[in-house]
Amino acid sequence: MSAPVVTRFAPSPTGYLHIGGARTALFNWLFARGRGGKFLLRIEDTDRARSTPEATEAILKGLTWLGLDWDGEPISQFARAPRHAEVARQLLAEGKAYKCFATPEEIETFREAARAEGTSTLFRSPWRDADPATHPDAPYAIRIRAPQDGVTIIRDRVQGDVTIRNDQLDDMVMLRSDGTPVYMLAVVVDDHDMGVTHVIRGDDHLNNAARQMMIYDAMGWDVPVWAHIPLIHGPDGKKLSKRHGALAADEYQKMGYPAAAMRNYLARLGWSHGDDEFFTDAQAQAWFDLDGIGKAPARLDLKKLENLSGQHIAIAGDAALRHEIEAYLEANGQQALTPAQADGLERAMYCLKERARSFPELLEKAEFILASRPIVPDAKAQAALDAVSRGILSRLTPHLLNASWTRNDLETVLGDFAQAQGTTFGKLAGPLRAALAGRSVTPSVFDMMLVLGREESLARLAEVAAAEDV
Repeated sequence: MSAPVVTRFAPSPTGYLHIGGARTALFNWLFARGRGGKFLLRIEDTDRARSTPEATEAILKGLTWLGLDWDGEPISQFARAPRHAEVARQLLAEGKAYKCFATPEEIETFREAARAEGTSTLFRSPWRDADPATHPDAPYAIRIRAPQDGVTIIRDRVQGDVTIRNDQLDDMVMLRSDGTPVYMLAVVVDDHDMGVTHVIRGDDHLNNAARQMMIYDAMGWDVPVWAHIPLIHGPDGKKLSKRHGALAADEYQKMGYPAAAMRNYLARLGWSHGDDEFFTDAQAQAWFDLDGIGKAPARLDLKKLENLSGQHIAIAGDAALRHEIEAYLEANGQQALTPAQADGLERAMYCLKERARSFPELLEKAEFILASRPIVPDAKAQAALDAVSRGILSRLTPHLLNASWTRNDLETVLGDFAQAQGTTFGKLAGPLRAALAGRSVTPSVFDMMLVLGREESLARLAEVAAAEDV
């Protein structure tokens, strides 16, 4: 029986959760969740000068918004430094690594000379085969003994077999002369100790795999399955940068896209399942596999995101959608909904979800239920409330007093009234929208009246009638 799948996401807390990092986390999450495995989180905070608690918090917040739950507590790479050093010293004791007394200045001098001569800058330590009796009493780094001939083959599930000549690999430093472990060592030790079976990460790490495999081989550890995914490019085909717009995961939350739509969209950035564009989390977890990841960089396309967003809003549960909108308002520092507004929004959701591509669009349509009297019409709505229209609405009110307040009854009353006035319901709808919502673009008049209820609807119409006499 094969071992349970264990994946990990290992961001550096030196900034926000980038959209590329969010996609990497999603791919790992989908692969693990779809196979009943574990999805682990490791914070690679060894760069103490740049790592900040605020950045760690931003990463956790971004993952939480995206709904990418991880198993267990997040692991701090920095806290595991003693374990990393232990592995380096074990390899030293076994003769698979050696002490290197070359100073940074000596190494840089060698490389400057090599660059000037146009030769390889790959540093070959003179201490690799030195007699221990010649070792000075001085600080030393621990370097792994890299293979010097043959090739290393990275068997990658996305990129295919990638062959690297071993004479192009140096004896990588694992432990610096000050006793601190390097990133390459820390990653391997952490992945092994965490039981990671599949390393799914950006293809900018592909070359690292050959160097990391030296440590796996030296320790006799199983090498994980590699899957190096292409990076995300902008719409212009160039590497994604700030000029392409929102890059942080929380920026997309602030723009008003539901998390389910973001997961759907990010999954399709570089992965495909036939021609399927829109799918649920359950479908994505069931379908996601490494074979569906393409080799070419994916391109950011916000129009596709908008389209998917609208579809996910349309199928979302009303209560869940209300909660996500409340979180959207909080993320943007906007005033929270009152209990009455939240209740009204949820009741109105059935007539708001269709054709809303984002939360700002949905909230614009929801203005009728969020506003309180007196309703202040915008410019377009005000134009629909001229003296003639106000008079018609004033005469309509008595006809509504005895209506049973069902859709059928309201349709009948308004239809009969329009006919009696020698007009059409279409011409009556504009003033009604303006009176009920203060807007010209709203859900249907009948939906608004049903959601608002008899008392509130009649009160808003009465305000219009009173304004006529001012």
